[in-house]
Amino acid sequence: MTEDVVPEKLSRRTLALARQQQAEEQARQNKSKPAAPQTPAPADDSSDESDEEDDGMDTDEYDGQDLVRINDGYVEEVEICEDDEEALANFMVGAPERRNLADIIMDKIFEKEARERGDMDDEHDAPQNSKFDPKIVEVYTGVGKILKRYTSGKLPKAFKVIPSLSYWEDILWLTSPEKWSPHAMRAATRLFASNLNPKMAQRFFNIFLLEHVRQDIHENKRLNFHLYMALKKALYKPQAFFKGIIIPLCESRNCTQREAAIIGSVLSKVSVPVIHSAATLMKLASMEYSGGNSMFIRVLLNKKYSLPTRVISELSQHFLRFTSDTRKLPVLWHQSLLVFTQRYKNDIPKQSKEAMKALLKQHFHHQITPEIRRELFNEV
Repeated sequence: MTEDVVPEKLSRRTLALARQQQAEEQARQNKSKPAAPQTPAPADDSSDESDEEDDGMDTDEYDGQDLVRINDGYVEEVEICEDDEEALANFMVGAPERRNLADIIMDKIFEKEARERGDMDDEHDAPQNSKFDPKIVEVYTGVGKILKRYTSGKLPKAFKVIPSLSYWEDILWLTSPEKWSPHAMRAATRLFASNLNPKMAQRFFNIFLLEHVRQDIHENKRLNFHLYMALKKALYKPQAFFKGIIIPLCESRNCTQREAAIIGSVLSKVSVPVIHSAATLMKLASMEYSGGNSMFIRVLLNKKYSLPTRVISELSQHFLRFTSDTRKLPVLWHQSLLVFTQRYKNDIPKQSKEAMKALLKQHFHHQITPEIRRELFNEV
């Protein structure tokens, strides 16, 4: 891999140029805006960390072992029910086609060409490649070649400085992130989760990590273990994880059962503050249903939080909205309703509990519905 190593002298010069551009941009912004808190210097990162270090976070009693299993370096769902797949398909009608990183890159190319033709106003846009010093482009293109083959060891110094740059996202595109190895994505997620603020981390998780994960699941019908561990590392920033991964995945309305099971198992293994989980439950309960909602609702409810009354009321309404829906619901939906009644039957509003009788008549599952009725109405 010696042909891909960035020369140290060139790398030092590039870092100096990058910092100079950063200082110039910061000075320009300071003229028009109050000074913002500085981003902390990137932590020294090595991807030699053990799995134990990646797992150095609080775990939950419910660890999602019923959702996935490890097989030959990949994480795969325990079982996919064909009937459930058909039921979920009914809720994906009209959903937009899934876009991957390659699609996003093509969009950026088209946007760049449009700006060059003068068809777009780029007053507030980040700089394009042509505005970077050629040495910066050269070095980060070389970094991308390293990340494509990366398996272990320290990340290039030029890469570790990216979180402190104003235009970190544009710099990342120079490295061709769609070609990074799973090991590189795991190391990069560790770096960015540690050094970006929640809003920036949310964007990294959404544009880069989520698309890598979805593409790998789509191509292999399972997820590379290093990408799975990258998702787990992303939960160090729970707000960014929910807003950058869980919510967009459900809003896309094309989240598959396999994706929901694998990503849901990550969420099930790690303890998450109730404030973030409650806000996510509110959002999942109120958005248009697509199947993945049920998996993530079930996982979050299994954490046995003491939820605010408002969240429980919103969840009650989420289920009751299906009373007039004649489509066949997936088993996931019935399971999430069962968990809801098991955990919060004493907190469900009386009016909502009474309305659930009609709901359970409309949507009956021979094994699960009797259990739900027993929880709600003490029926044997």
